[in-house]
Amino acid sequence: MRSMELAAAHIPVGDHIGHINLGPAGLLSINLDVVWSSIIAAVIVLAVGFAVRARVTKGVPGKLQLAYETIVEQIRDVTDSAIGPKGRKFVPLALMLFLFILICNWIEVLPNTGTEWLPAPTGDVNLPLAMALLVIVWVHIESIKARGMRGYLSHYAQPYKALIPINVIEEITKPITLTFRLFGNIFSGGLMVLVMVKLLPWPGALVGQLVWKPFDMAIGLIQAFIFALLTILYFGMAMSHDEH
Repeated sequence: MRSMELAAAHIPVGDHIGHINLGPAGLLSINLDVVWSSIIAAVIVLAVGFAVRARVTKGVPGKLQLAYETIVEQIRDVTDSAIGPKGRKFVPLALMLFLFILICNWIEVLPNTGTEWLPAPTGDVNLPLAMALLVIVWVHIESIKARGMRGYLSHYAQPYKALIPINVIEEITKPITLTFRLFGNIFSGGLMVLVMVKLLPWPGALVGQLVWKPFDMAIGLIQAFIFALLTILYFGMAMSHDEH
């Protein structure tokens, strides 16, 4: 037990391969491994989109087109039920978020020795926070467009004026919960791999990762879906004129 405690004390958490410090006293730090992982994930998403467009057909679709159309249809159905036909303009956003987050979550699927040159960028809090802020700011903009400034401000007093502080706190916590739900699940998966590598001999660590990685991929799929789903639901609530 004592040896396990000593080993656990040396497990690196939040370490990155290469970083650039900017600003006075390195106030702003850019983690290069997260940057290039994010770029690679974005390139993969774009490559898949262009590949589907190049092979699209009105006849019998190929496997790639069929998978792509299935995802689009599922997102469109959720959007129609949450917002209605006017919400279909958000389908590309939800689709992009789902595919990008999914690739980001799956990018570290290969077994490793605890040092990943391509870590899951969603395991760094900065990327989930940036996406969450993008979504929430856009949600508030659409809410103002749909309700007008007066209607937007008055909805904070629903159903009672005494609930204004609670409603404001709820809006503030939305990007926080959206961020940490994604970040926490992906970060914990990477931390589990580090624990295996540090506490088990290499054959056991390899076997452990081969068992854990598929489960970790399933978690990544679920978290990508939840992020896209909550994005649609937030737009639906923001554009609704009914207060319940």
